[in-house]
Amino acid sequence: MAKQILTNHPKRQRCEVWTRVMGYHRPTSAFNPGKLAEHNDRQFFTESTSAKRIAAT
Repeated sequence: MAKQILTNHPKRQRCEVWTRVMGYHRPTSAFNPGKLAEHNDRQFFTESTSAKRIAAT
């Protein structure tokens, strides 16, 4: 994960992260502990990397 930046700037607000779960979008802040752990264990990929692997096989 990226380095966390700490600041006392009063106009900043926390970024809300949304993800697609079971066919609809939902904020990760609304996840229960089990779903949050599942989300943290996910391996993200890019289409270009996946296409290269498929072409190589």
